[in-house]
Amino acid sequence: MFIFNLIYILLFIRISLTEYVDYQKTSILAASNDSLLWGTYRPNLYFGTRPRLPESLLTGLIWFGIENASSFSQIRHACDQGDGLDEYSFKKHDGRNFAIQTLSDSKNNIKLKTELLKNSGGGHGGDWAVRISGTPINNNKPSGISFLYYFGLEGDGSIELTNPLDEMGLDTQVELKGETPDLGQFSIILKEDPNNRMPSNVHSKASELADLSKIHYWGRLVPDGDIWRAKELLQGHLISKYQNIIKNPETKSIPPPKYLFALKNEVKENSNFFIFQKMIEGPFQFDIIFQSNSSPIHLDSESLTSGLKSKSQEFDQRFEKTFGLREKGFNDSQIYFAQTIMSNLIGGIGYFYGSSIVDRSFTDSDEDEEEFWTKYREADPRLTPPLALFTATPSRPFFPRGFYWDEGFHQLLIGKWDNDLSLDIIKHWVSLIDNDGWVAREQILGEEARSKVPEEFQIQYPHYANPPTLLMAIKSFMLRVDNLENKNTINIDDIGEQIFSDHILSTTDPTIISSRFMLDKKLANDFLKEIYPKLKLNYKWFRRTQWGEVKEWGRRARSREAYRWRGRTPGHTLTSGLDDYPRPTPPHPAELHVDLMCWVGFMARSLKEIAERLEEEDDADDYTKEYKNIVANLNDLHWSEEHDAFCDLSVDEDEDSIFVCHKGYLSLFPMVLELLPNDSPKLGAILDMIYNPSELWSKYGLRSLSKSDRFFHTGEDYWRGNVWMNINYLVLSSLYKNYAAIEGPYKEKAKTIYKELRINIIENVYKEFERTGYVWEQYSEDTGVGLRSHPFTGWTSLVTLIMAEEY
Repeated sequence: MFIFNLIYILLFIRISLTEYVDYQKTSILAASNDSLLWGTYRPNLYFGTRPRLPESLLTGLIWFGIENASSFSQIRHACDQGDGLDEYSFKKHDGRNFAIQTLSDSKNNIKLKTELLKNSGGGHGGDWAVRISGTPINNNKPSGISFLYYFGLEGDGSIELTNPLDEMGLDTQVELKGETPDLGQFSIILKEDPNNRMPSNVHSKASELADLSKIHYWGRLVPDGDIWRAKELLQGHLISKYQNIIKNPETKSIPPPKYLFALKNEVKENSNFFIFQKMIEGPFQFDIIFQSNSSPIHLDSESLTSGLKSKSQEFDQRFEKTFGLREKGFNDSQIYFAQTIMSNLIGGIGYFYGSSIVDRSFTDSDEDEEEFWTKYREADPRLTPPLALFTATPSRPFFPRGFYWDEGFHQLLIGKWDNDLSLDIIKHWVSLIDNDGWVAREQILGEEARSKVPEEFQIQYPHYANPPTLLMAIKSFMLRVDNLENKNTINIDDIGEQIFSDHILSTTDPTIISSRFMLDKKLANDFLKEIYPKLKLNYKWFRRTQWGEVKEWGRRARSREAYRWRGRTPGHTLTSGLDDYPRPTPPHPAELHVDLMCWVGFMARSLKEIAERLEEEDDADDYTKEYKNIVANLNDLHWSEEHDAFCDLSVDEDEDSIFVCHKGYLSLFPMVLELLPNDSPKLGAILDMIYNPSELWSKYGLRSLSKSDRFFHTGEDYWRGNVWMNINYLVLSSLYKNYAAIEGPYKEKAKTIYKELRINIIENVYKEFERTGYVWEQYSEDTGVGLRSHPFTGWTSLVTLIMAEEY
C-alpha cells in the first residue's frame, strides 16, 4: 500500500509539474507579446508613443520658449537638426518596458528628461507611464517654457475629458477616459508635481487673458490620419488667437508671450484630439499615466518612482552580462557611451502604417537598352493598400523610416540584446515581400513618413533591389541558437527539470522574455519555417530581375551567374546602398557589379544553411550548386590582374568588355561576405589595399574610396572617401571570424589589421560622441570629425558590438 501511494503521489506531482510547465510556457509567450503592444515610440518625435495598431491612440510632447515672441517660431515636436538641440538621446532603453531619454535645449535654457515604464498584464497591453521633468541649463538665465502634451485617437472608439471644464483652466491633475476595440477601456492621468513653479514675474490671477497657475486645454475633432500634424494644429490655433487679439479694438497693448500663446480652454463636441499646456519654469515634473481597465495592477506615481529605479539597475546588470565591457577593460564613461548608442538604436524602433507609392509601369527589361535612364516614359505611380511595418530607423531627424539595407545591420545589435524583439522586426520585413519576391528598399508608409522625404525619392519601383542584409541577422539568430545548444543552456521544454529555479520560472525575467525563440528549439525551427518561403521567393526575384549578361560581350565564365543593379543613373546606384560610389559611366546594360554578385552568393549560402536546418534537401543542393558557380564566376569575371582587385565590368566604345576599377568598399565584398578562402592570394591583395595609407587605411577607420582614386572626395562626396561604420564592422567581423582566427598565410596580417582597426574605430566614434553629444552618419577620414546626419544611431551603433567583439 505504501508503494502504491508513493507511485500515486509521484504521478500526481509529475502531472502537476507538466501542467505548470505548460502554463509557464504560455505565460512567457503572452508576457512577451503583451509587453510589445505599447512597445513603440514614435521615433520621428522628440517624445511620443503609440500602440502597434494601425489606428489608435497617438501621444506626443511639444514645447517652446516663452521669454520672447520669436520662440513661438521654434516649436519643438518632430526631431529636426535645424532645432539645434545640444543633445537628445536615450541613456537606457530595454526595448520593452523601460527607457530614459535626455534632451538638452540650450536655446530655451532647459534640459528635459523622459522616463518611461510599462507594466504588462490584462488583455490590452497593460499600463504605461512617463515622467517628464525639466531643469535649467543655466540657473542665472530664465528657463520658462510652454510645456504641452497631446492625445489623439484615430479609428473606432472614443476619448473624453472628465474634468469639469473651466474657461480659466484646469487644476493640477487632468483625467481622460476612453475606449477602443483593441485597447479596451482606459484612463489617462496627467499630473503635475505640486512643487512646479510658474514663470517669473507672473501673478497667478493677474491677467484677464489667462490664469497661468492652471493647466490650459484645447479639444478638437481631427480627421483620421491627421493627428500627426499636431504641431500644425497647435500653430493654427495659437496664430488665430493672436490675430483675434491684435485685431480687437479694445486691445491696448500686446500681452507678453506667456499669455499670448496660452491655449483657449475650450473643447468642441466629439473631440478626439486633446492638448494640454502649462506655462512653467524649471525645475518641474509631470507624470502621464495610461491605465488599462483590464490591468490587474495599475501604475501610479509612487510605483513609477520605484519601478524606474529598479529597471535602471536591472538594465545595467543585463548590459554587462550581455556585452561584458567592464571585464574587457572599458571604463564607466566608455560603458555609458556604449549603453547610450545601443539604447538610441532601440529607441529608434517604430511602428508604421500606411500606403506606399509604387510605379509598376517600368520593369527591369526596360533597362536592357542603352541610355535607358534618358528614355521618356509616362510615369504611373499608384498608392498601394495600407501596409504595416515594425522596424528600427537609421536616424530620427533625417531617416525616420525603414530601410531594407540598413535593417540587417540594426538587427545584429538588437538581436544580441533582445533576440525575440529582433525576430519580430525581421518577421515584419519578410511579410512585406510580395508574391513576385520584391520588397521596397525604402518603406515610406503614409503621409507622416512621406513628409520627411523629398518628392523625387518617394516612388518605389518593383525591379529595384537592395542588399539582402536581413539574412545576416537571421544567420546571427541561428548562431545564437547553436551556441546555446552547445552550452547546454536550459530549454523551455526542460523547465520541469528546473522547477525550483526562480530565474527560469519568472516570466518577468528579461532573459526569458527576450529569448524564448532561442530557448525553445521548436519555436526557433517554426520561425525559420514561417519566413523561409518568402526568403526563397526573394532570392529567385534577385536572380531573375538583377541578372546580368555574360556571353553577349565575349566574356568567358564557367556559368551564367552574373548580376547588375537596376535603377542606375550616371551619378548614382542608390539600389546598391553605396549611392554615389563611382561606377561605370555612363551606365550600360553590359555592366556587371561585383558587390551584387557577392550579395547573391551570400544569399545562396545563407539559404542553404536554412534549408539544411529545415531538411529541404533538394533546395539545399540547388543553393550549393549556385553558390559554387557564383564563386567561380566572381573570380572568372571580376578579378583584374592589372589592378590586383575585384572590379565592376562594362564595355568600351568598341563594345569590348573592360574592367572599371575604383578601389574602396566595393573591392572588399568578396572578403567581408566571406566568399574568399583564407589562403587565397586575392585575400592577400585585399589586405594590402586595406592597410595601405595611400588606399583605404586611415587612423579613423577605412576610407570608403581609395585616396588614389580620381573620384576621391569629388562631387556629392557621400561614399567617396569618408568612413562608414557598417562596412568597417563587416571588415572587422570577417577578420575576426575567418582570417585572423584560422591558420593561413595571411593570419598574422589579418590579426594586426583587426587589432589596429578596432582601436581606431572605437576611439574616434567615442571621441566625437564626447565632443558633440552625438554619433554620426559618417566620419572624416582626414580628421575623424562626425559628418552629415546626427544623431545617426542606426548602424553606427554597431560600435557597441565592436567593443564587445561580438560578430
